[in-house]
Amino acid sequence: MIKVFDTLTEEKREFKPLEDKTVRMYVCGPTVYDHAHIGHARSAVVFDVIRRWLEYKGYKVIYVRNYTDVDDKIIKRSKEEGIPWYEVAEKYIKSYEEDMRALNVKEPTYKPRVTEHIREIIEMIDGLIDKGYAYEADGDVYFSVEKFPEYGKLSKRKIDELIAGARIEPGEKKRNPLDFALWKKSKEGEPGWESPWGIGRPGWHIECSAMSMKYLGETMDIHGGGLDLIFPHHENEIAQSEAYTGKTFVRYWIHNGFVMVNKEKMSKSLGNFFTIKDILKEFSPDVLRLFLISTHYRSPIDFSFERLKEAERSLSRLLNFIESRKIIEELPTLEEKGEELSIESFRLEFESAMDDDFNTAKALGVLFELVKSANLLKDRAIKENKIAVSEKRALLEAIDFVENILKFLGFKLEREKEKGMEDELIKLLIEVRGELRKRKAFDLADLIRDRLKELGIILEDLPSGTIYKRG
Repeated sequence: MIKVFDTLTEEKREFKPLEDKTVRMYVCGPTVYDHAHIGHARSAVVFDVIRRWLEYKGYKVIYVRNYTDVDDKIIKRSKEEGIPWYEVAEKYIKSYEEDMRALNVKEPTYKPRVTEHIREIIEMIDGLIDKGYAYEADGDVYFSVEKFPEYGKLSKRKIDELIAGARIEPGEKKRNPLDFALWKKSKEGEPGWESPWGIGRPGWHIECSAMSMKYLGETMDIHGGGLDLIFPHHENEIAQSEAYTGKTFVRYWIHNGFVMVNKEKMSKSLGNFFTIKDILKEFSPDVLRLFLISTHYRSPIDFSFERLKEAERSLSRLLNFIESRKIIEELPTLEEKGEELSIESFRLEFESAMDDDFNTAKALGVLFELVKSANLLKDRAIKENKIAVSEKRALLEAIDFVENILKFLGFKLEREKEKGMEDELIKLLIEVRGELRKRKAFDLADLIRDRLKELGIILEDLPSGTIYKRG
């Protein structure tokens, strides 16, 4: 039995989808105006693992992850880069999909884009106006929060308290500070589509409601995303969706915790983020995946290069164990009773951890305990150059289990290719420069940085260490 922590009820509940063996699942995808960072990677990997585990348990998962491909940030980036907004969106969708392939994240069943679902969005807004939940104001359309008494039920916020801290921005024509935009009138030079209210574009929140309903129906089983989406995004999704249909919008809300850097949330606005591409220059995708699921998905995860190196060492232990298959197979066997190694008990413990709100941290701990026990048996047998038939069978079964379960969880289990001499020399120079800076020999440290820059190697000093990019 799978138990899921539901953000709405704030408790673990037995997972029962609407349809016996089919799970309808929607995860908020990126707004595509820049390269994806480790925060995006965590959400993508967490929900990839949840999806994979549900499939492992025999469910068919209809998985939807959207792209917000028109937005204020995209318009701003188009001006900065001097290219049309739709080219910005296309550029960063391609970048994001490269990252997802590198991380071995399974393709969603559907990948809807906002710009391809304008008709569905307009229909839903029109319906909300007809039902009295929304109103038009000079080309903009707003959702009237006071018309939805349950507003705040997901984030546990009270409307009165929210109103006290809200204000109407200059130029906005909404009636209540909490009312949120369903449709935004396009300004001159901005993208827009014909609508009953004039040329405009969708508000952020309505997009996910309209697209999820098209592919998953009016009620879905799981809606996922980061903790930062609980309010206002998911709160607003509930209000507009349930006002529109009169039905429960989502049965289980799942939210992953933040990635932290020096006790602050990793984000582009704080400038403390690392792109997936930057990290994959230094570490294999499997290392990053292991790092991201070594902490329970609801807990914050502290990012540092040292923790990535720890994950690299842990992955190496798993690979070493899997690769010991040939040695074990070639050991001389004895027809005698050997040590007991119950793979089934480890399997049950692993599945129990995963069934308990997808506790990957505990489940991985079970795998490492199995590897530890198996290695003691394996090392003794190698030393004695003999092994009991039952022990050999148990060790090979353990290897099969570890290998198969890791592949099911999305690991490629490939050794990282040897880094070239050039990369090793750059790393060495970065270490030397670090030592020079500690000794306050800043002139020599700056010389290394400047000479590398001349060679097209850009150094970036970040809170967690120095990284390099090819210019």
